[in-house]
Amino acid sequence: MNFLTDSFFSALLLIWTLDHNLIEIIGVSLKVSSISTFISALVGVPSGFLIAFSDFKGKRLVITILNTLLALPTVVVGLFVYAFISRKGIFGAYDLLYTQKAMIIGQMILIIPIVTTFTISAVSRIDDRYRKAALTLGANLRQTAWVIIREARFGIMAAVVLAFGRVIAEVGISMMLGGNAKGFTRTMTTAMALEYDKGEFVLSVALGIVLLSASFAVNIFCNYFQGKGRTSN
Repeated sequence: MNFLTDSFFSALLLIWTLDHNLIEIIGVSLKVSSISTFISALVGVPSGFLIAFSDFKGKRLVITILNTLLALPTVVVGLFVYAFISRKGIFGAYDLLYTQKAMIIGQMILIIPIVTTFTISAVSRIDDRYRKAALTLGANLRQTAWVIIREARFGIMAAVVLAFGRVIAEVGISMMLGGNAKGFTRTMTTAMALEYDKGEFVLSVALGIVLLSASFAVNIFCNYFQGKGRTSN
């Protein structure tokens, strides 16, 4: 018990003093996760909108595949991307392996299905009368799409927040594609695994506190946007 409490208070001291190593690791995590989430939102939101409002052959199959990918293990994504960007892979000449770019690519593959699926769900719940009213008032397709997205904005924002929470807490992709290089590709989760193996629990506990705080904040934002969405409807 003394060991646990000592580690906990030492970890709080690291956070309070803004330990350089701690801040560096947090910075890498936030940078990589934010970029991957931003790009995934740019891809996933329009894709979800198009799938929701388009009638095409195989639509049900596409949605089923997206729902299946929600539970995609991070190690599977890591293996898949590794096969393409390793020296023997198709994109091996670009030297992407063990870089932040590789981690971003892997994280995008992980969360684009999340953003797309939840965007489909958010947009599909919007009353079709909004679309018909916009078209009746002379709105073009782009303006009509904007009206619908505005109505579904809280659900879409919740999807993006959930996606960010997914990638900031993942470890498989970061470890396999980033290599856990100090100051470059070491994230909070990979650093926690490394420090645990070394028997250095203080930094691991400090990172765990920060990660739990981030997850808590993500859930608060998600609940806020979901609540706003229910209120507006």
